[in-house]
Order: sequence, then C-alpha cells, then structure tokens
Amino acid sequence: MIEDVMSINWLAMGVLAFLTVILIITISLYSKMKKFQASYISLQTFMNGQKMDILLDKYIQKVTDLEQNLEKCNERLDPIEIKLRASIDRAEIQRFRAFEDVGSDLSFAVAFLNQEGDGLVLSSIHSREEARIYAKPISGGQSQYSLSDEEKDVVLKAMNGKKI
Repeated sequence: MIEDVMSINWLAMGVLAFLTVILIITISLYSKMKKFQASYISLQTFMNGQKMDILLDKYIQKVTDLEQNLEKCNERLDPIEIKLRASIDRAEIQRFRAFEDVGSDLSFAVAFLNQEGDGLVLSSIHSREEARIYAKPISGGQSQYSLSDEEKDVVLKAMNGKKI
C-alpha cells in the first residue's frame, strides 16, 4: 500500500510538474502575444490615427482610378500623335543669289516637311525683270522632280529635325 501511495505521489508530482511547465509556457506565450498585439496595433495605426488597412484600400482605389485615367489618356493621345506625325512640323529656308548681276540674296528655297519627310519645297528665283516661284512635292525626303542644290540643302536640313 505504501508503494501505491508512493507511486501516486510520484504520479501526482509528475502531473504537477507537467502542469507547471504548461503554465509557464502559457504565461510566456500570453506575454509574447500581448507584445505582438501591441506591435500590431502600433503598426496598424499611424501618427495621424488612421488605420493602415483603410489607407491601403484608399490607395488601391486611387491607383485603380489613375490606371483607368491613364488608359483614357493613351486612347486620346494615339490619334493625336498620328496626326502630329503627318502634320508639317519642319520648315527650313535658304536664301541665295540666283544670278550674278542681281544684288543681294533675293532668291530662296523653303522646305515644309512632316516627320516622314513628306511635304513640299517652294523656290523663288529672282532676277532683274521677274521673280518665278516653283513648288515641288517631297515624299520621304525625295522629289520626282529634279531639285536644285539649294532645294536639296533645305530638304536635308528639314529632314534632320528632331522626331517624336
């Protein structure tokens, strides 16, 4: 019977030791949980008092709105860029003396081109008696008509302009 009491005492001490370990672990986990909870609340609340999840929801909505707005802008910008490339955006002029007996550089060549090098070149040849004006179409920086050196120069200068 003493052995039964002894074994019950050892069993009770074992259970008590086990419960003590469980209690220590529980207290330790509870303490860590409280620290985590405080850190979580600190992380969730900024200095201005707003919660992070509410702010994130607002920013996600703003980013979504901005993406939609950007898409609309791109849809509007594409045709504008196409039209701009086709529009005359390069002009060059060169004055020259066509004849030795005429004073000053009264003759000129002017090139009006778009970004693809399409457009026209206007030339005015001034002499003592008259002035003649010629217009020649330009396609891709070239003309189907023969160009004078001055006309070639202004077309080349206009072609070297900055492209979009």
